[in-house]
Parts: sequence; structure tokens; C-alpha cells
Amino acid sequence: MLRTFLLPDLGEGLVEAEIRAVLVHEGDVVKEDSPLLEVETDKAQVEIPSPFAGRVEKIHVEPGQTVKVGQPLVSFADAGGAAAPAPSAAPAAAPVAPAPRPAATERADGGPVAAAPSTRRLAREMGVDLHAVRGTGPGGRITDDDVRASAGKPAAAPAAPARAVAPAGPAKPLAKAGLEPPPLPKFEQWGPVERQPLSHLRRTIAERMALSAALIPHVSHFDKADVTDLNAIVTRSFEAAKQRGITLTLTSFLLKAAALALHEFPQFNASLDAAAGELILKRYCHLGIAVATERGLIVPVIRDVDTKPVMDIARELAALAGRVRDGKATLDDLRGGTFTVTNIGALGGTGAIPIINYPEVAILGVARGREEPLVRGGQIVVRMMLPVTLTFDHRVADGADGARFAQAIIRRLEAPETLFVGW
Repeated sequence: MLRTFLLPDLGEGLVEAEIRAVLVHEGDVVKEDSPLLEVETDKAQVEIPSPFAGRVEKIHVEPGQTVKVGQPLVSFADAGGAAAPAPSAAPAAAPVAPAPRPAATERADGGPVAAAPSTRRLAREMGVDLHAVRGTGPGGRITDDDVRASAGKPAAAPAAPARAVAPAGPAKPLAKAGLEPPPLPKFEQWGPVERQPLSHLRRTIAERMALSAALIPHVSHFDKADVTDLNAIVTRSFEAAKQRGITLTLTSFLLKAAALALHEFPQFNASLDAAAGELILKRYCHLGIAVATERGLIVPVIRDVDTKPVMDIARELAALAGRVRDGKATLDDLRGGTFTVTNIGALGGTGAIPIINYPEVAILGVARGREEPLVRGGQIVVRMMLPVTLTFDHRVADGADGARFAQAIIRRLEAPETLFVGW
């Protein structure tokens, strides 16, 4: 029987993906969960595994093509025999009846299950057999929480705030704000031009930055942290950490300091539900760290930073940044953040004003630390000073709140022993 695999729901409201690579050929025999396609979504480049075992009968997509959730990707025949005549539902009309739902009824016979790629990956990591899991999602789809429940792990924190990350597009809120752009002039009248199409990721970054700037009244607080002692510790411990396979950097300490300060000032670890008139305080601390890649700025997330030792944060940060730069990050690596840190120190500069990563309400930016003269006790001394910028949503906090929160971060950076719990 011919079975057609449709682009599944990738989570977080993602509605489309761009095909980056097709990893199989027509006629190939593949196993369930073997690599099938590489796609780029609004959040990352991810690998989609095959939900079926069988022979690839028909590939419906090609690299560079953008497909919507529910569109056909690949059709499969049984591994050992010829394909049955293709059903009429296989063409473009298929999105009306997505294939993952019937998959739920095949599980009793050992057939494929309905689960997103990130959920399949989580099941593999936890050693959970998806065929033995009862799906509670729409149409019997297995969710991440179903997998965790089957493995005896606690369910993830509610993801309601995160769902707002990926609206259908910024056009509606921008139009409401009166920011619909006027037509561009014909630049060709003044000289030659070249038009370069924006990548899927670049378009998404542009849309979300415009959305954040249009919806959030940004305010920024500037300060400096004396990181002389902390810098000495990082330098002194670098080789010892390297022998343990850890690249120790200042960023790991920034993340830890921010996470501990968020316990003091939970309004900055939140999202604003303007329609309901409520501030959603998140009782978990998952910090995003901005990573520059050739494709654009991507913000992977390190979970539970407040409870992890600095060495563990450093190890996880290096692995996560490597996956992002190699294009191997999963959707789970990139979602669920509550607060973002961006460090441009390696690139130079004396400071920057970062834009809030909507629907978060604050972001911490730091520039390159430099030795500067400082007056202490009537004496001029040379200290390593780190420029710090806290940008936050003025609807949820006032300037005094932002100043106190920034000081809570700086206080920890200037007393590094407070960051070494579990060191």
C-alpha cells in the first residue's frame, strides 16, 4: 500500500519549512526513524526522520522549496513489493486530511506513530518506545509530555507563553501600530541595483525584530561591572577546565549571574499577556544565548541555568553553540527561553542596545571588557570593566526596577564566589 508522509506539525505554531536537502532517493529502502529530509524552519535547520519503514516510491519536494504543514513530502511503498496504485488523495489536496492522524490508528499493528520530529528525538534520548505511548495530542498525536510521563519524568513547564513566539506573521500587529511601510522608490533610476532574496531565517529575524520594536516600549539601562577578579579566575582556571573538555568563558558566568538575579526580580523572567492584563511569571529559568552564525543570529536555550554549576553551564554552552553553528540544532534547543543574554565582546565595540526577544520582557547585552583607570580609596587603579546594557519592557517594569536588576547581576559578577555554588 502506498503511504504518503506529509510535513508534520513542527510545534510552536510553525506553519511552514524550507527544504534544505533530500537525504534519500526514489527506490531507496529506509527504516523507520532513519534520516529523510533536512528542513529549515523559522527557528532552526532540523533533520526530519522517516515515520515509515519501506521503499521510497515518490519524492514530492526538492531543495529550496517552501512547503506548508500538511503538504506531501515522500510516498512509500512496502519494502519488499511493488507499490499499489497511488491513491487520489496523494496530490496537493492532501493537506486537508494530514496523514499523521491515521498513523495513530496503526499503532496496534506496530505501524508508525504520530509524533513530531523533536518528540521522536526525545523518545530516543529517554529510551521510550513510542508504540507503547498513548498520545494525548490532537488526533492521538504523541506529545513531549506523553513521552516524559511514560519515562516517569515530570512534565515540562507549561508552554503557553512560548506559543506566542511564532505568530502567523507580523503584518497584522504592524498594521495596527500604523507602521505599514510605504512603497519603495525605483532605485534603478539612480544606478544599477542587485536584488538578493532573504533566506527563510533572515526573513524570520526581520519580522520578529519589527514585531518586538512595534509592540514593546523598549527602555535601556547602561552600567559597568568590575570583572577584574572574575577575569583572573577565568584565566587561571582555563587550562584546568580545558583538560576536562570544557571551554571556560565569561559568558557562562554571565548566564549564572543573570539566572540568580532573576530569582530576586521575577518580573524580568516573564511574558506579558496584554489581552488578559496579566504578567506571566515563569517559575523556571531557561536562558537564551545569542549565537552568530553564517545564516544569521540564532538563540539556543540552556535550561534550568539557576540550578546548574558554572562548569556544567560552560560544557552545555559549548556543545549547544557548536550544534547551532553546524546547523544541527533541534527545535527543542531553540525554544522555551525566558530571558536572553547577548555577548558581542569577541567582536569589539563599547556597547550596544539589544532588541528584546519577544515574548520575553528583557535582554542583557555586554560588550568587550577593557582595562580602565578607576579611583578607589583616593588612588587610581587599573581594573577590568565590562559594559552592561539591560533592555526591558517598560510596561512591566520601571527604570528603578531595571537599575536594581542590573545591579543584582553586576553585584554577582563583582563577587565571583557567589557564582561558584556547585563549582
